[in-house]
Amino acid sequence: MSHFLLETLEEVPEYDRADVVIVPVPYEATTTYRQGCQNGPEALLTASRQVEYFDSELWLQPCDRVGIYTCDPVCDTRKNPHLSGEEMVSQVAAVTSKIVADGKFAIAIGGEHSITEGVVKGFSLANPNERFTVVQIDAHGDLRYEYEGSIYNRACVMRRIVDMGLPTVQIGIRSICQEESDFIKERNLKIVWDRDIATRSNWIETTLAAIPTDRVFITIDLDGINPGIMPGVGTPEPGGLGWYDLLAFLRRLCETHTVIGGDVMELAPVADSVVSEFTAAKLVYKLIAYAKVLGVRD
Repeated sequence: MSHFLLETLEEVPEYDRADVVIVPVPYEATTTYRQGCQNGPEALLTASRQVEYFDSELWLQPCDRVGIYTCDPVCDTRKNPHLSGEEMVSQVAAVTSKIVADGKFAIAIGGEHSITEGVVKGFSLANPNERFTVVQIDAHGDLRYEYEGSIYNRACVMRRIVDMGLPTVQIGIRSICQEESDFIKERNLKIVWDRDIATRSNWIETTLAAIPTDRVFITIDLDGINPGIMPGVGTPEPGGLGWYDLLAFLRRLCETHTVIGGDVMELAPVADSVVSEFTAAKLVYKLIAYAKVLGVRD
């Protein structure tokens, strides 16, 4: 077993004593431009060993307060390249639902964004009567009904979540097709366009006010971040959230809502650079700190 951020500590929490469980999902089947996201989880975990435990913003060590455990990889297409999208979603949902039913805070790391369907289904299976909003940070709408003959394509993941009947708020979007445009208008979906983030100083508070439920699942496609600081993605787009804009939003989200879990997807490591995987690892650690230290409520 690998243990996110804690491999050098004398005492690593076992699963039963962990508060947070990291689920690596090195699955890649539908990428169409720059490939390599199946190597993302391993690269992120390797980089996590270089992240300082102390958080200078919160002035504490989150890992002193929160036990973090990393389970074995799920749906590894490097070993099983013929795994279908339907099989992947089913397996990820089963693993995630067990973790959530055990009272853990689950964070999946990918791998392509289609994985998120399985993660969200896992949360719903564990708590079938719980209503929550899926908040997406992404460059792309991911709202196609199907793409390249598959409804499990990563370009369709938010369409599948809308089809589950869950409310969504999509942030940082700057690339959609005509079909998605029509669907957004038809369903009156809440989109926080990247251009509005760049020009409106109050975008964080107006976005938070638009989330219809207290409980939130956060999915982060790393191409939602400016490619200048996150080049290691499959489909980079000009624009995107800066590091401190992203952190400011996540912190406020965890202060005002109950974040029940999340994922960080689409890391595709760049040769001869560790910028993307280190940034992704630090992002996961910050999300844990905000949700499980700063955001914990009685």
